[in-house]
Amino acid sequence: MTSVKDPTGVEARVLAELADFEGKRVLEIGCGDGRMTWLYANQARAVLGVDSDDDAIRDAHAALPDRLADRVEFRVADAQALDVPRQRFDIAFLSWSL
Repeated sequence: MTSVKDPTGVEARVLAELADFEGKRVLEIGCGDGRMTWLYANQARAVLGVDSDDDAIRDAHAALPDRLADRVEFRVADAQALDVPRQRFDIAFLSWSL
């Protein structure tokens, strides 16, 4: 896993307040190394994390726990050129892409 950058858990609390990830299909744009992905992926039905940074996606793949491998996918992709059907996701959010 990546290093802890939110030791007080503010990010996890804010995510939980903003969206109910339970059983949802999630598109995370700007997922980087997956640091925020791990905050909700246990609850989600499926996660597609995309980022244009090859190294970050490589790190995300390396950190992917076996227990999440069947529901979390990471791809190198530009958000503007992402080719996925809109109906595929219940929640879409930008994490570190702004």
